[in-house]
Amino acid sequence: MNREIHSIGLDIGSSHVRCVIGEAAENGRMNIVGYGEAESRGLRRGIVTSAEAVSESIRRAVADAEKISGLQGEAAMVNLSGEHFRGENKAGVVAVAGAGREITEDDVSRAVESASAMQLPAGWEIFSRLPQEFIIDGQDGITEPVGMTGARLESLVHIVIGPSAGRQNLDKAIRRAGLSVERMVLEPLAAAESALTDDDKEYGCALVNIGSEITSIMIFGRGAVQHTAVFPFGSLHFTKDIAHGLRVSMQEADKIKHDFGCVAAFLMNDEERQQVIEIIPVGRSESRRLSKEILCDIMQPRAVELLQHIAQEIANTQSSIPSGVVLTGGGSLARGMVEIAEQVFDAPTRLGFLDERYFGGLAGEVQTPAWAVASGLAISSIRSQVRELNSHGRSRSKKVAAWIENFREKFK
Repeated sequence: MNREIHSIGLDIGSSHVRCVIGEAAENGRMNIVGYGEAESRGLRRGIVTSAEAVSESIRRAVADAEKISGLQGEAAMVNLSGEHFRGENKAGVVAVAGAGREITEDDVSRAVESASAMQLPAGWEIFSRLPQEFIIDGQDGITEPVGMTGARLESLVHIVIGPSAGRQNLDKAIRRAGLSVERMVLEPLAAAESALTDDDKEYGCALVNIGSEITSIMIFGRGAVQHTAVFPFGSLHFTKDIAHGLRVSMQEADKIKHDFGCVAAFLMNDEERQQVIEIIPVGRSESRRLSKEILCDIMQPRAVELLQHIAQEIANTQSSIPSGVVLTGGGSLARGMVEIAEQVFDAPTRLGFLDERYFGGLAGEVQTPAWAVASGLAISSIRSQVRELNSHGRSRSKKVAAWIENFREKFK
């Protein structure tokens, strides 16, 4: 790409691959300049089953985004998902040994590494180290300890671990598609970048990303990640239920789900309940007729069941989520999902759309929860690049200031 600060967000899911190309704008915003989507092949529950099939899906999605943007991609920020990921909260402590006991970035790194010292199952690795807070000489709630003074620095860190093979195989598939991997980011963490506000994270909320085969949850509080969990189910369960209940193919069931599906019967009036859908059962040439009410009767119990699993996970953590629950992912788009979720969670619930304060350009074209992960990945890359540029700028300024001071000292 030929522009100074740009990014690619690549959301590789079990049903779709979505690509967003972003460009840095003013005031921390990102303009979406390209987007592309392709049917996903070769991936099951976040695990690569055919590297070539995954690569081909990636190539198609990226090619569409490049065509719209007029740019050519090189490196991508990519989502990490899988049913085996596990989050744990750990603590570490180090002694501050610097001059005047002033805490440095090295001290913070050592404290985080201390918290990360854990026994891992064979073939597993740490994917994310997400600091929650720091404690200096017993004073807690500190988020930026660098420059402060103290003798003892403790860190509370949320650690996410999982099998190494899944990440390695996905990395190979992406490289085979002609892209390098800038960084891999946990799926719900990426969605949070685009759909949550700072207040949501500070006061406490749960982000639930409902994919085709995997649903992930991330609970935020005090501005940091407090809990992560992954469930091996998603919107594909609705498709399977419809296919089994109506004796239709999976392709037909998926179309029925998207065109007529509803998971909340109380949203339908009497007239809509009696509306008729024409279906063609497998192995039959003649069509059958069924009411929308019957379709809802198939989908609603499954929606309640899936959401109850998630609600139980939230309850087990005893987390406070006054900002409620935010639903992202294509599986959240089923009509009535928010209303049913609000009842199951007994908490305010909304769909996670892109925060308009941070997205411009073609953002309106991807303004649905299905694009939250890809857009979050792209803006994460932009923010990372801007921080790095600013850091280098400060570093150069310090070097120049030091040189000038040294020059003055010599000629006093």
